Amino acid sequence: MPHTTSAKKAVRQSTKRRAQNRAQLSALKTLVKKFRALCLSKEATPEQKETEFRLVSRRLAQAGAKNLIHKNAANRSKSRLAIFMNKSNSAAAPAAPTA
Repeated sequence: MPHTTSAKKAVRQSTKRRAQNRAQLSALKTLVKKFRALCLSKEATPEQKETEFRLVSRRLAQAGAKNLIHKNAANRSKSRLAIFMNKSNSAAAPAAPTA
């Protein structure tokens, strides 16, 4: 246990920050999971996927800018989600007839 006043305050601050960071990280992970589920669903249109991807991408970039996650990790996640979305769009689209 902390003894000095400043150490007690530091514990209070770190506890509050930890709770806030965990909540934001959890919300971010939930958003990514919902996007992946949307990409896998059969009834989702490519336009819906694109708008949701923009939202997820923006939130990942913000998290990287605020050091919630590392910037490179945010960019890597955005890249992987874009690839995932493009694959799901191409798999959902019917093959073009060849003449």
